[in-house]
Amino acid sequence: AAGPPDVTLKAALAALGKRGVQILRVSRFHQTDAWPDPSDPPFINAVAGIESDLQPVALLGLLHEVETSFGRKRSVPNAPRILDLDLIDYRGRVVHGEVDLPHPRMAARRFVLEPLAEVAPGWRHPVTGLTVEALLAALS
Repeated sequence: AAGPPDVTLKAALAALGKRGVQILRVSRFHQTDAWPDPSDPPFINAVAGIESDLQPVALLGLLHEVETSFGRKRSVPNAPRILDLDLIDYRGRVVHGEVDLPHPRMAARRFVLEPLAEVAPGWRHPVTGLTVEALLAALS
């Protein structure tokens, strides 16, 4: 880890930049209670708009490589982790297989939708056609 969660996240974005991923926009950092155990340290969540020549599976592989380089160990689902990088959308593609796009649980996660709305206002879910703002309103 590079230190506290916000420092780790900034360092991870820089590491992606050094690996050829262009970081176009980054939301502010949102602090949320840890899940499933709120007594764990809080999470810092953000969304970045990026540009990459990598296809989705290769890009997800790169995200996992960066996580590992920061000390992430994959154990049980939802275990506390130093860094968790997810691929939420890839040019509006709908894909199922080695990578699922859009991210299958993103529409139910305020901690994804709020920063997504900052980075890509008006973004539309490629399956439902709903805007990020409509998805957020449906959670209220």
